[in-house]
Amino acid sequence: MMSEMEKMLKGYGLTTAQILYRLPDHRSLLQTYLWQDYDLAPDFPEMKGFLKFWQEKLEGPLHSVRYVHRKLISAGEWRAVNGEFILH
Repeated sequence: MMSEMEKMLKGYGLTTAQILYRLPDHRSLLQTYLWQDYDLAPDFPEMKGFLKFWQEKLEGPLHSVRYVHRKLISAGEWRAVNGEFILH
């Protein structure tokens, strides 16, 4: 399993999804669930895997999914630096 830093260096960004679903016993009521994980845009394999799990294993049918995605490290923010600071 990759660390968060390894994922960010490989192009993963933080994806947050707001999932609206119908309550199993009261189909006219909607409930919200927030999901957040590191994922790869534009295919979003992690989010799609979670939504597939939801549809196969959970009883509350999905109503809608809204999501945002943000890369936390971009090419301009990460660079190699040679040198060191010695304190005391």
